[in-house]
Amino acid sequence: MISTVVWGTGNVGRAAIRAVAAHPALDLAAVLVHNPDKVGRDAGELAGLDGTLGVAATDDIDAVLAAGPGAVVYAASGDIRPDEALADIVRAIEAGAVVVTPALYALYDPTNAPAELRDPVLAAIAAGGGSLFVSGVDPGWGNDVLPLLISGLGTTVDAIRCQEIFDYSTYDQEDSVRNLVGMGQPMDYGAPMLWPEMPTMVWGGQIRLMARALGVELEEIRETMDRRALESTVRTSTMGEFAAGTQGAVRFEVQGIVEGEPRIVIEHVTRIHPSCAPDWPTPPDGAGAHRVVIEGRPRIEVTVEATDEGENRSAGGNATAVGRLVGAIDWLVAAEPGLYDALDIPLRPAVGKLGRKHA
Repeated sequence: MISTVVWGTGNVGRAAIRAVAAHPALDLAAVLVHNPDKVGRDAGELAGLDGTLGVAATDDIDAVLAAGPGAVVYAASGDIRPDEALADIVRAIEAGAVVVTPALYALYDPTNAPAELRDPVLAAIAAGGGSLFVSGVDPGWGNDVLPLLISGLGTTVDAIRCQEIFDYSTYDQEDSVRNLVGMGQPMDYGAPMLWPEMPTMVWGGQIRLMARALGVELEEIRETMDRRALESTVRTSTMGEFAAGTQGAVRFEVQGIVEGEPRIVIEHVTRIHPSCAPDWPTPPDGAGAHRVVIEGRPRIEVTVEATDEGENRSAGGNATAVGRLVGAIDWLVAAEPGLYDALDIPLRPAVGKLGRKHA
């Protein structure tokens, strides 16, 4: 059994605890928390499970890493604290742990990651013998292993389009939805996630990964951006009111240009309410989905819907990202220490999980 730590108990951390507890090759050794109100609480309670797991949450990072865990699922956010997240991850790698995390978008494609991110990780791997794999859902499996797998079913492939189409009112992350993405803000508000080149910073690595796997030369990456205002005030069950005239929907594309054409495209269509931008693509039932379209012969379209924590689509997406990461731990432990990407890590069947009871 591989002793495994879950670091963070938010939206991703809750799913991570459940995934580690359910994995037949992993042993939940510790849960690290930042909030003092969570210290001492059982991991099962923090993860929303019916029973306890016998692991009390702690904020003692030194003691947890000194115990020499085999793996760490780093579930703390890196969006607004990238320097701190990098320092935490490096610290765990130096302790000899395999680390898997959705934080630090630039490391989804480590080959092209900035030296200031990649070099400390490589130094930690050399010093401690740990490994790192960074992935998620979108960016993540929704625009690397899934489209690449499906592309192999085609006779000819003209273009690959990966879509995330979501109603953001299902998100339990109000600060990100309002301040990072700009929902409910005036139309002249400069939402950080919508700044020029920011989508490329987050999703450009996925474009490069797909181009590399497909064996094509990527000439450049382009962006398109469109925003719509709410025509009337709406009220959400998760985040309250969003006023008429404020941003209600965003649509952007990150385009990989091959032979002068956008051949590899990642598109996001996000709304705070279905009434906004009804002419844009919509998910099958209005809540949210990830979709891959292979334009070619044959034309192939696959839509993935995941739910968790009371049929919530956002929670379902988080759970699939965690499933990909936690499912890679035993492979990484058996492999040589290193900095890995999604093209290195096989997507494997759920060996040992079929019929296994929830923890």
